[in-house]
Amino acid sequence: MIILKSPEEIEKIRLSGRLAARTLDFAASLVQPGISTGQIDRQIHDFIRDHGAVPATLGYRGYPASSCISVNEVVVHGIPGPRLVEEGDLVKIDVTTILNGYHGDTTRTFCVGRVSPKARQLAEAAEKSMYLGIAQVRNGARLGDIGAAIQEFAEPLGFSVVRDFVGHGVGREFHEDPSVAHFGQRGRGLRMKTGMVFTVEPMINEGGWMVRTLSDQWTSVTTDGRLSAQFEHTVAVTRDGYDILTLSEPPSALGE
Repeated sequence: MIILKSPEEIEKIRLSGRLAARTLDFAASLVQPGISTGQIDRQIHDFIRDHGAVPATLGYRGYPASSCISVNEVVVHGIPGPRLVEEGDLVKIDVTTILNGYHGDTTRTFCVGRVSPKARQLAEAAEKSMYLGIAQVRNGARLGDIGAAIQEFAEPLGFSVVRDFVGHGVGREFHEDPSVAHFGQRGRGLRMKTGMVFTVEPMINEGGWMVRTLSDQWTSVTTDGRLSAQFEHTVAVTRDGYDILTLSEPPSALGE
C-alpha cells in the first residue's frame, strides 16, 4: 500500500533527511586513510544521537551498526568494523535517521585521496545517474522512466546497474511501497502521484551487475570483485516535478 504524504508530513521527512545529509557532511571529514569503518560508524552514531535523532539501521532486522559503510567491491549493506580505509578507496556511506518519527535516507560515495581515473569516473557516473533518474520524477510519470534514464546513461559508459536492490518508499516506516527499480523501460510501471516519497539510489558497477551476499547475511559484493559506487536521495513527487528532501541546506542556501 502506497501512503501519499501530506505537505506537513513531507516537511517532517525533510527535517529528518536534512539531518541525514548533515551526518554525511560530518562523515566526509572522517573518511581518511587509516581510520576504520567501525570508528566512522561510532562517530556517526554519536552525531545522530547528539542531534536528537535515532540511527534507523541500528537493530533493524538485526543489523548491528548505525550506518552501512561499503568499500570498493562491497555494493551495499557493508557492516562497519575493523577494515581500515586506504588511499584510493571508494567508500559508500548510507545513513538513515529517524527524527520525530520520520525517516530520512541518503547515501554518498567518497573518493579517498588519489583514486584511479576509472574509480572516479564510476563515482561520478553513479551520482549523475541518480540525478538523471530523479529528473524523471513528476506527477503522472511512470516509475519505469527512472530506471530507464539510469540505464541509458550508465550502460553506454561500460558500467552496469545492479538489479538486486531497489529504491523504496520512505515515511514513518524505513521501507514502504513503492519499490523503485534502477533499470526498466520508459512508459512502464506504476504512475507516480503527488505526495509519494521514495528513494532513488542506483548502485553502479564497474563490471557486471551481479552481486552475492556474504555469510553475515548483509554484506553484498560484486561477483567479479570489481568496484561499485552509489548515491541516494529521498525525493517527494510534486505537482510540477520533484522535491529532494535529503539536502544539507534549504534550496535557497544552495543558490537553487
